[in-house]
Amino acid sequence: MTLPNRVLDHARIPELSNPYFGKVRDCYDLPGNRRILIASDRISAFDRILASIPFKGQVLTQMARYWFERTADICANHVIEYPDPNVVIARKLQILPVEIVVRGYLAGTTSTSILTRYKAGERVIYGHAFPDGLRDHAKLPSPIITPTTKAFDGGHDEPLTAEEILSQGLLTEAQWDAVSSASMALFARGQEIAADRGLILADTKYEFGTDEDGKIFLADEIHTPDSSRFWLADGYDSAFAGGTRPPSFDKDVIRTWVDARCDPYHDALPEIPAELIDTTAQVYVDAFQTITGQTFEPDVSGETPLARIRNNLSRFFNIQQI
Repeated sequence: MTLPNRVLDHARIPELSNPYFGKVRDCYDLPGNRRILIASDRISAFDRILASIPFKGQVLTQMARYWFERTADICANHVIEYPDPNVVIARKLQILPVEIVVRGYLAGTTSTSILTRYKAGERVIYGHAFPDGLRDHAKLPSPIITPTTKAFDGGHDEPLTAEEILSQGLLTEAQWDAVSSASMALFARGQEIAADRGLILADTKYEFGTDEDGKIFLADEIHTPDSSRFWLADGYDSAFAGGTRPPSFDKDVIRTWVDARCDPYHDALPEIPAELIDTTAQVYVDAFQTITGQTFEPDVSGETPLARIRNNLSRFFNIQQI
């Protein structure tokens, strides 16, 4: 599929109130404890922005929508409406300071991944004991939770154990019980649906927040290539036997390329080739279509993606906060 060269590298809209610009999303407040969340086409890894990928924001927003609708029976989520393919109007939540990462396989390339830490010689990781002799990308006996701090304003996520979460007062015991049990159920649902599509959901992260009454909601996104590692099931066995990374539907495409050429946490990033940008865009589209079973229809209305988003959000311009 050839994608038009339409990239949303930012969504700076001065008519909207109280902006917050994250690694991927540009956000604004609305009255009534609501927020506007705009998914840009930026791609991040190693706590840095690596590039912008055409239509990535639309893919992620619509894929998260697919999953939110199929997991609402497990956990209430923050979605109120979708005024644009890249935009969610969501409940304004107090985001809990812990990211819940669920892992079913020994995988990953970042400093917080269990594979990276295992290869560095650690055998007790996130409070879980691992035996010697495990191979890269091995399936774990059962999924585990490997929580991290939720870094704000560009900070680095740090590993946590359940005991540390409680002893440091990051979550109450009731909150930890709620988000950990919901996360395991969400992961099981995700693995089940992925398997029906010929995919392996190897790991994923979840973010939760509370409303003004303290009710917990699933926030951010769910089971997208930015928050999850999807492998093609029919390629896993041969890749595992050969000691190579299984074919994937996730941002490891760019993450692995960068990691092979520099220390991505400290060095200047190499320029990412246009061909790799195009390949990654197609990976996102293929992921959407494979995971959802739906055809991806890129929205090319408006002079630019930002112009279209501005038009679709114009009813919210200059609304006074109350």
